Amino acid sequence: MMKEIAEQPEALRRTLKAERAHAEEFKGLARARNFRLIVLVARGTSDNAAQFGRYLFELTTGIPVSLAAPSVHTLYHAHLNLRDALVVGISQSGEGTDINRVLASARRQGAYTVGITNEARSTTAHVVEDVFLVRAGKQHSVAATKTYTGQLMVLYLLASALSPQITLGAISEIPHRVRETLRLSGEVRELVERYRYMRQCVVVGRGINYANAYELALKLMETCYVVAERFSSADFLHGPIALIERDFPVLIFMPPGKTFRDLSRLADRLRMLRAETVVISSAGVRLPASTRAIRVPGLLPEIYTPIPYIVPGQLFAAHLAAVKGLDPDKPRSLQIVTRTV
Repeated sequence: MMKEIAEQPEALRRTLKAERAHAEEFKGLARARNFRLIVLVARGTSDNAAQFGRYLFELTTGIPVSLAAPSVHTLYHAHLNLRDALVVGISQSGEGTDINRVLASARRQGAYTVGITNEARSTTAHVVEDVFLVRAGKQHSVAATKTYTGQLMVLYLLASALSPQITLGAISEIPHRVRETLRLSGEVRELVERYRYMRQCVVVGRGINYANAYELALKLMETCYVVAERFSSADFLHGPIALIERDFPVLIFMPPGKTFRDLSRLADRLRMLRAETVVISSAGVRLPASTRAIRVPGLLPEIYTPIPYIVPGQLFAAHLAAVKGLDPDKPRSLQIVTRTV
């Protein structure tokens, strides 16, 4: 897992270099098709990438985005009108049975189908009309890291084809930002000693980093066996905050931007409740009083923060597993490819 976390800058650079011309070509197709709806279909870590894609596309294109419920297609065999829809399947292995069935069904029902996968010879790559490849190299760790960020990179490229708000110049800065963020590994390793006996926690994000709350919580569950609940800050205040008591751990993604004020107010509230709060934010940002902070180097527009911001979360999970005496590469009851219908 640590090796693959460290490989991310180069994997992102490869993906960008290989697929940027493809994204430019897709721009013409998108203009001609005039998509009125985008549907994203995925499972597991890839579903967290899809959650990111939902925010990214709606914020930048104005096109409504839906996250598919695969059982609607695979168990209930519903017939949906998907004319003028772009349906994007996201699968690290390309062998998720339900994902591929949804893509095949969507294609029959009039959608234009695109796959995002790390495997060029996978079933997904053959089911769809167009495929964007994540060039992450072979994934050996069960806990996905470089394939998750690679999927986010491809979603940025797709967004650049659909909207001028996402630029290739800004995207091209991300691999360097990730390389700089990896230098936090030693700092994070020292921090996690504090959480050696952590059995439960809450992870909070909002907006473009909401997906990262899901992804970090998943990594903590997979590799550290921590019961990690994930919420938007808004939903958290509607009831789950009742969980909080003295020293209860809460991890918060808090980038400068539209969500900062809301998340700052939450951090203040948690301080009053004497929670154990860890904030992931940017260097130089004035943060509310919190127990701990992990600061990502440099300042990025909020919309480009998710890839660099998940890296401290990945490091946190990997180092915490090691501190707990667990092997993050061999989580119990899990394997890299999971097939469901």
